[in-house]
Amino acid sequence: MKLCANLSLLFTEVPLLQRIDAAAKAGFEGVEIQFPYDVPAEQLKAALDDAGLPLVLINLPAGDLMQGGPGLAAVAERAAEFDAALAQALAYARIVKPQHVNVLAGRLVEGLDREVALQTLAERLRATCDAFAGSGTDVLMEAINCHDMKDFLLNTPEHLQDMLERVARENLRAQLDLYHMARMGLELVDCIYALMGQIGHVQFADYPERGEPGSGEMEFEVPLQVLDDVGYDGWLGAEYRPTGTTADSLRWLPRWRAGQFDF
Repeated sequence: MKLCANLSLLFTEVPLLQRIDAAAKAGFEGVEIQFPYDVPAEQLKAALDDAGLPLVLINLPAGDLMQGGPGLAAVAERAAEFDAALAQALAYARIVKPQHVNVLAGRLVEGLDREVALQTLAERLRATCDAFAGSGTDVLMEAINCHDMKDFLLNTPEHLQDMLERVARENLRAQLDLYHMARMGLELVDCIYALMGQIGHVQFADYPERGEPGSGEMEFEVPLQVLDDVGYDGWLGAEYRPTGTTADSLRWLPRWRAGQFDF
């Protein structure tokens, strides 16, 4: 397993393009960016090439989701907005070549039947998978805890498994965020086994404050060993909020690179 830095949360002491070089110098092997679209794709690609790092993950544009709205992926009336977001992500991905694009399910709109929202989400995920087929970029979806993001549509491994079956596309995988599963009160090992063979990306932060490893209560050693046991050989994305500076939050990194996940 390889370690990548989420540049939307880490190295925010400097502008985005400078974060790529900072991540490389810190010892990360790749980077992920939630919503990179404010930076011209050509500039991002050049910065990645200069640092020698791959872009592991970007999110599909999600409309008003991060501002408290429902987002785009599960609202039937936002078809045109979703299509525009998909087109934007496709054009961007052709240049920066991310390994994964993550489609955020969004919030359940008040008064909307959950099953209707799930059907819409499945259709949008299917369209995204078909659009990215053969591009070298896989499609992800993730479960987010319902405490940090109230009314988010997908919260558990069972929700992800159900959506994988609905969409039925080979290039769709589950993104497993260990912090979100812990925040839901779930056993991390059970979550891994529930999605065994279908995990395309893993993210982590400590629990309960979503800080760096060692800042909270989460024991990482067993779940990371189980990920290895079930054959997961993808990326581990550091998507946490540093309790101080990013540099001060990286004391865990040399140990993890050496395969030592205990504290």
